[in-house]
Amino acid sequence: MNVEAPTNETFRYNSLLTNGKSETVDYKLSTKLPAGWQVTYRVEGISVTSLQVESGSTKDISIEITCPITTKPDTYKIPVQAISSFDTLKLDLEAVVRGSYAVELTTPTGRLSDEIVAGNSKEILLVVKNTGTLPLNALELSSQLPSKWETSFSPSNIEQLQPGQSADIKVTLKVPEKTIAGDYVTKMTVRSNNGTSEATIRMMVKTSILSGWVGIVIIAAAAGLIYYLIRKYGRR
Repeated sequence: MNVEAPTNETFRYNSLLTNGKSETVDYKLSTKLPAGWQVTYRVEGISVTSLQVESGSTKDISIEITCPITTKPDTYKIPVQAISSFDTLKLDLEAVVRGSYAVELTTPTGRLSDEIVAGNSKEILLVVKNTGTLPLNALELSSQLPSKWETSFSPSNIEQLQPGQSADIKVTLKVPEKTIAGDYVTKMTVRSNNGTSEATIRMMVKTSILSGWVGIVIIAAAAGLIYYLIRKYGRR
């Protein structure tokens, strides 16, 4: 009854409880755990702390154990008991803690806001960090953006990242030319089989100076045309 897992996964055990008595017996389930650990017993998918077993019958009991993410890698003894008025049934489990998976996505400065001019592209630097104690494999980068925005990642995936290591990711963000000035939210995600992290970056879109001058020229031209028409035809 030995299960091996990282700290952010559940240790799952399947057990059988048989009542060999000539009458129905009520059993109370009990487990002695290290500090901060938690246990859940399930019978037919329902969480229980005790159960009733008829004479000659057997019940399947699923035992789920979780430990704090800070638990040190080691082998831990987990004694489980089914206590009745007749006797105490004992089962010795082992939980082998291998470490933890954890990933963080952020920027070098921790700042999660920036500016960009409509119609232009901007390069943003992200950092992927392995903050766990186990290696992370096959990490992939993706994004959620406003409509018609585009991104490209360099690199777009990381083959492996050892504990304590980090990798720099260059993100090229492109904004459509006719984007209205204002604040927009972009979401960058790094994902592996063992963990996911997101970074929400607020982008302030500004209009280009050239666009502003073009607008002023158009308005001035329209005003001039109206003035000319009034001067020419106003007295007729």
